[in-house]
Amino acid sequence: MQWRGRRQSSNVEDRRGGGGMFGGSGRMGGPMRIPVRGAGGGLGITGIIILLIAAWIFGINPLELLSGGGSLGGGGGQTQSRTVDTKASDEMTQFVSTVLAETEDTWNGIFQAEGQTYKEPRMVLFSRQVQSACGTASSASGPFYCPNDQRVYLDTTFFQQLDQQFGASGDFAQAYVIAHEVGHHVQNLTGILPRFNQMRQSMSPEEANRMSVRVELQADCFAGVWAHFTDQKGLLESGDVEEALNAATQIGDDTLQKRSQGYVVPDSFNHGTSAQRRTWFQRGVQNGRLSDCDTFNNPV
Repeated sequence: MQWRGRRQSSNVEDRRGGGGMFGGSGRMGGPMRIPVRGAGGGLGITGIIILLIAAWIFGINPLELLSGGGSLGGGGGQTQSRTVDTKASDEMTQFVSTVLAETEDTWNGIFQAEGQTYKEPRMVLFSRQVQSACGTASSASGPFYCPNDQRVYLDTTFFQQLDQQFGASGDFAQAYVIAHEVGHHVQNLTGILPRFNQMRQSMSPEEANRMSVRVELQADCFAGVWAHFTDQKGLLESGDVEEALNAATQIGDDTLQKRSQGYVVPDSFNHGTSAQRRTWFQRGVQNGRLSDCDTFNNPV
């Protein structure tokens, strides 16, 4: 990915070297994660299709989603931190700041084209453990998005793990991870994520996992939409999409479970199989249409 010399986002906080005791969350409004263990408003015609489908599935008033009423997670629990000075930061900080800026450009454009305003998320860089409005988490949890404070949390050492442990190397594999978490932010702004977080409290673990898979695959598709427009800007290099597809393969639920325990438990899947993650990312890449990211009304 040709990222050097491009705009870097100012929506980056550096909390590395800080953090609190690890406690975990897993409650309503909890973080949406990339797994690393063995285990707003409407968007016009294209976005409305997705929102109406989600409204039908979740049994909510689509006008509430389209008006943005009550769709955003509550604030609170925000830790004071400094904004990264990208001129003095390390290359990885520059990279993630540039990728975040590219997602901002893409989603600002998509929302603006439909007469909507995109509220940009913030990215928090941390080391070892971090406190978010969704609770505390450790690096072992992997990158995650917290809807309660609209922040993406990332310990950049995860990228070393992605390369060395999972065999998913390349800068665009890393960019895919960031774009996936930003995809959850888009779901948050459109009301899909808050409704899921509310409804999963009354679901059985198996039902919640099945719905979580659909939510996660849509975030993969949204990451593909971003990749589509990034490619149109001439920023992708040969092999970049393959790097992302390989990353999607390596962090599929079935692949992770086979690697860690030698067998799979489908009822415990909550992100999707390797094949599913590849398929939905590719759908987003192919045409860059949000309407292609309908994981709620199509077989996954």
